[in-house]
Amino acid sequence: MVTRASKKGPNRGNRTVLTGWSPLLYSSRRQFQRRAFGMEIYLRKRAVRQIRLSATDAIEEGDTDTLREDIMDAFNDEQIEEIERRIDSGDFYEFVSDVLDEWAGDEVDDLFEILEQALSDVDVEVKYNDPEFDDDEEEEEDEEEDLDDYDVEEPAEEEL
Repeated sequence: MVTRASKKGPNRGNRTVLTGWSPLLYSSRRQFQRRAFGMEIYLRKRAVRQIRLSATDAIEEGDTDTLREDIMDAFNDEQIEEIERRIDSGDFYEFVSDVLDEWAGDEVDDLFEILEQALSDVDVEVKYNDPEFDDDEEEEEDEEEDLDDYDVEEPAEEEL
């Protein structure tokens, strides 16, 4: 049993009693933060599609620079900053490069599995369907498809 007395605040002198062994008590502050505060990242459908296209191109051409940029573009600045706080190197570019180095370059699904695993190692869960944006995105796609269904005829030029 571990006890700790509060030194500040209105509850001065109260004791917090922690019973049992907890790995959080014996880990560093950074590891505590990693375990205590998980993070969920929702990747939009368009970003996933773009990564898939770039991964297919990388498989065919062997160039991963565009793929690296597309993976980085899939995350917003806040997400990148939070991931950088959680990874040991502190550099998201290097993190993505390590993921691409680990990827054999054979299948696109393997890339997503490696990316998910690398992010889960730093307590970041990747999800692909954000319920907040799904309806909006589907409506936009439906509107685009509806516009494609109609043929717009150019008015015929009148001859003089």
